[in-house]
Parts: sequence; structure tokens; C-alpha cells
Amino acid sequence: MTDIATAFDQTGEAGFGDYVALLKPRVMSLVVFTALAGLVVAPAAVHPFVAFSAILFIAVGGGASGALNMWWDADIDAVMRRTAKRPVPAGRVAPQEALALGLALSGFSVIMLGLAANWFAAALLAFTIFFYAVVYTMWLKRATPQNIVIGGAAGAFPPMIGWAVATGGVSLESVLMFALIFMWTPPHFWALALFMKNDYSDAGVPMLTVTHGRRATRGHVLIYTLLLAPVALAIAATSIGGPVYLAVSLVLNAAFIRGAITIHRRDEPAAEADSYAVEKRFFRFSLIYLFLHFVALMVQGGLAAYGLGGW
Repeated sequence: MTDIATAFDQTGEAGFGDYVALLKPRVMSLVVFTALAGLVVAPAAVHPFVAFSAILFIAVGGGASGALNMWWDADIDAVMRRTAKRPVPAGRVAPQEALALGLALSGFSVIMLGLAANWFAAALLAFTIFFYAVVYTMWLKRATPQNIVIGGAAGAFPPMIGWAVATGGVSLESVLMFALIFMWTPPHFWALALFMKNDYSDAGVPMLTVTHGRRATRGHVLIYTLLLAPVALAIAATSIGGPVYLAVSLVLNAAFIRGAITIHRRDEPAAEADSYAVEKRFFRFSLIYLFLHFVALMVQGGLAAYGLGGW
């Protein structure tokens, strides 16, 4: 952290955009979207103002996690090309500022969600922040090649929190939405690791590509994609599923499995020859895959509200 602090002293004050970047807005958008989906499909009506407030505070909690992650990971972020321009490693925000902002927003978001919705949802948000900042960022990320597998739970909690805002509890449906994101995370991030090449090894992060090699990583992408499909399809049989969701999920999973098989069959010379184009397409499609699953759930829920589209 000393080098980062020195860099900050040399570059001067941060701008507003730097503090926004600390909150990882891209990750925050996924948190907001999946939490909103969990809230919308839940079988309980929520006042629009309560719903808006809850989603806002969940977003703030997600941003707090991002700030804490950037504070702790500043040393390795500075080494990796993908993250070197982040505010802390680039010296635009001091590490202690990132820490203070993360802690302040964590407490604010949890307390306000409890007051706006219910304390069970707030407790889930608090645990999510703790899991991402401490269990994943401070421990798993640098300790095991299973970092992204176990740590993926942090990104899988938002739909459960949204569901808890509406219902005050947990159900099979919310657990399956959690499982969908949890099982999706490894192939999504391992595809990224395949075309990021040496970033993780340079930073000393034991990503699967570093500890087990690219060939094994390709195999793991296929395995987890195959395990993901039945989880995604199982949601169709629950109270929030239906024929619309099932049709969308069948198409998406068929395409995702096909992509994983293609990646599994690739060798490094072929991948390097086309600049990992296949891996990059798979990574981008993984984002579409998750997005459309939750869109389908909300569409299915909207149809069900009018007595349409159910089983």
C-alpha cells in the first residue's frame, strides 16, 4: 500500500468520477438488476416507494463492497492491465479514502434497508457485503483456485435480497435464483481469465488458469456450464417459472453449452492465432445469458399477474 499512497501524493485530488468508479458501477448495475428481478417476481406486493428505496440501498451496498474490494486489492490491481487504471492503483484516490467510503456506505446501506423494508433483508445485505469484502476479497481470492467458485456467492445474493424485501424471508424460488448466478459465475470468469492471459499470474492470484493451466480451465468451463443448465431449467418448474421462461432458458442453455464445448475443444495455438475471439464471444454471451434469464422471469411474472402464461 505504500507505493499506492506515494502515487496518490504525486497525482493530487480525485474527481467525482473517481469516487463513482470506486463503487464499480458495472458490477452495481448487475446487483441492481438481479435484486429488482427478485423483488418483482416475489409473490407479495411492495409499495413503489419502498421498492425504489430498497433497490437504491441495495445498490449502495453493492457499491460499498466495490470500494472495499478496491482498497484491499490496490496492490494487485496495479499489476494487472485490466485494473491498473482504477482510482486507487492509479493514485487518484488514497487507500484510506476508499476504506472510509466503503465502511460508511456499508453501514448506511444496511441500516437504511432495514428501516425502509425489513431487517431480514438488511441482514442478508450485510452478510453479502461481508462475504464479498472479507471472505472473497481478503481470503479466497489469493488463497485458492476455487476463489471464484466459492466467492461467486457474493454476486448471487442480490435476487435473494430483493425477494426478502418483498416477503421477509427465503424460499425455494429465491434459492434457485441464487444458484443460477452462483453456477454461472465460474464459466463467466474463467472465460475472462482465458483471454486475459498473464494478468493473474503477474499479480500472483491463483486463478485456475495459473494453478491448473488453460487446458484444465477449458474443461472446468464445460463442466460448470453443464451443471448450470439443470439449475436454470429447474426454475421453470417453480411458482415463478412457466412456458415463456422455459422456452428462453432452453434456447440460452443450448447456446451456452455449445459455446462451452467449442471452448473445450480449443487449443492454445488456435486461440492465440485469433486473439481468443471465441473465448471473448463466450464471455460476452455469458452476460446476455444471465440478463435474459432474469428478463424472462420478470416477463413471466408480468404475464402471471394478468392470469396469462402460467402452467
